[in-house]
Amino acid sequence: MLNQVISVFLAAIGGGGIAGIAIATAVAGLLIGIFGYKFYAKNQITNVKKEKARILEEGRLEAANMRKEALLEAKDEQHKLRSEFDKEIKDRRSEIQKVESRLIQREDNLDKKEQSLDKRQEMIENIKSQLDERDAQLEKLNLEVSQAHNKMLAELEKVSGLSKEEAKKILMDELLEEAKSDASAMAREIENNAKNDAEKRARNIIGQAIQRCAADHVSDVTVSVVSLPNDEMKGRIIGRVGRNIRALENATGVDLIIDDTPDVVTLSAFDPVRREVAKITLEKLIADGRIHPARIEEMVEKVKLEVKNQIKEAGESAAFDAGVYGLHGEIIRLLGRLKFRTSYGQNVLNHSLEVAYLSGIMAAELGADIKIAKRGGLLHDIGKAVDHDVEGTHIQLGVELAKKYKESKEVIHIIEAHHGDVQPETIEAVIVQAADAISSARPGARRESLENYVKRLEKLETIANSFKGVEQSYAIQAGREIRVMVKPEVVDDNSTLFMAKEIAKKLESELEYPGQIKVNVIREFRSVEYAK
Repeated sequence: MLNQVISVFLAAIGGGGIAGIAIATAVAGLLIGIFGYKFYAKNQITNVKKEKARILEEGRLEAANMRKEALLEAKDEQHKLRSEFDKEIKDRRSEIQKVESRLIQREDNLDKKEQSLDKRQEMIENIKSQLDERDAQLEKLNLEVSQAHNKMLAELEKVSGLSKEEAKKILMDELLEEAKSDASAMAREIENNAKNDAEKRARNIIGQAIQRCAADHVSDVTVSVVSLPNDEMKGRIIGRVGRNIRALENATGVDLIIDDTPDVVTLSAFDPVRREVAKITLEKLIADGRIHPARIEEMVEKVKLEVKNQIKEAGESAAFDAGVYGLHGEIIRLLGRLKFRTSYGQNVLNHSLEVAYLSGIMAAELGADIKIAKRGGLLHDIGKAVDHDVEGTHIQLGVELAKKYKESKEVIHIIEAHHGDVQPETIEAVIVQAADAISSARPGARRESLENYVKRLEKLETIANSFKGVEQSYAIQAGREIRVMVKPEVVDDNSTLFMAKEIAKKLESELEYPGQIKVNVIREFRSVEYAK
C-alpha cells in the first residue's frame, strides 16, 4: 500500500500544476501521519510491557512478604500456645502437690487422733474400775444407813408409845386440817380478786387464748439455686484454672457448689444479703454471656446498688401493708434490712408484719389504741437491723433508734417491754408481747440450731476482722473455711503466713467448732491507671 501511495505522489508531481502539488502535499501528510502513529503505537506497546513487568515484580515481592509475615505469626501463635500449655501444666502440678500435702497432713492428724483415742480408752478403763469400787462402797454405806434408820424408828416407837402407822395418821390429820383452812382462805382471796379485777382478767384470758393459736410457717434456708441453660455454662462459670469462680466467691463471700446435678448451681451462705447479691449477679452474668473476673467485680457492684434499692422498697412496702404512716426515712430503710435478717430461721420482716397484724386485731377486740399497737408491733424488733454492727441487745438498740427518730413514749415502751425485760405498763405493750409470742412460738416457725450456726459463723468472721490490716473476711464451706482479704499496703507477703497462724490460734482458743477450720489469707495488689 505504501508503494501505491508513493506512485500516486510521484504521478501528481509529474502531472504538475497546483492540483498536483496539493495532492502531493496531502499524500506527504498522510505518510507522515501513518509513520507517526506507528511510532506512537510501538512506544505504547513498549511502555505497557514495562508496566506489566513492574507489576509482576511488585506482586512477587508482596507475595513473598506476606508469606514471611504469615510464617512469623504462626510461629508467635505456636510459642504463645506452648507457653499457655506449660503454665497450665505447672499450675496442675502445683495443685497436685498441694493435694498430696493435704493428704499427708490428714494422715498425720488421723494418727494423732488414733493415739489420743487409745489414751482415752485406757483412761475410761481406769475410771470404770474406780467407779466399780465406789459402787461397792456405796452399797455398803446404804446398808449401814438402812440399819441405822430401822434402829432409830424402833427407838422412836418405844419412846412415843405409838406405832409408825398411828403416828403417820395423826400427822396426816393435822396437815389435812391446815390444808383445808389455807385452801378456804385462798379461795376467798381468789374470788375477791376476780370480782375486783374482772375486766383486767378478761383481757388477759383473751390474750392467752390468742397465744395458743398455731399456724404454718416456713423457715428461711441458707442456700439458693440458680438454673443454668446447659451444663456447658458450668465450665464458663468455673473459668480457666477456676479463676472465675474464685473471683465470684471473693467478691460476694458466698460459696458456689457445682456438683453433678444437671443445669444447676447452688449458692451457700449464712448471710442472706450476700446470697441474694451472688444469685442476682450470677443470673445477670449468665444472661450477658461475658464471664471474666473484671466483669464479675463490675456486676457485683451494680447488684449491690440494686439490693440497696430493694431494701428501701421493702421497708416502704412493709409500712404501707401494715398501715403505719409517718415513719422516719431511716426507720423505713432499717425495716427493709429486716427482709434479709433471720432469727432462729424466721424472716424478721415477715415476723414484724405478722406481729403488727395480730396486735391491731387484738387491740380492736380489747378496746386498746389500734394505731399504737400496730406501730409498736411493726417496730418491736427494729434493733435487729443493726445488732450485727453495733454492740448491745436488739431491745437496747431498738429503744435507742426509736428515741433517736422521735417515736412516741408508748411505742418506745412497747419495744422495751416486748421480751419482759421491763414490766408492761400499758395494754398495748401486753398485746404486742402476746402477738410476738404467737408469731414466734408456733411449730416450725423457728430453728434454734440454725441461729446457733449463724452466730458461730458471725463469730468466726468477727475474730478474723479483729486483726490489723484485714479488709474483709468471708466464712464459707459451712464454716469449715474462712477467707481473709488483707490490705496490700499494710500487710506484705511474708506477714500473711504469720497472720494465718495467729488467726488459727485465736479461733482455737475462743471458738467451739467441729472438725477443723481452714484459714486462707489472701493478699492481692492492683495497679490501676486510666488512659485519657
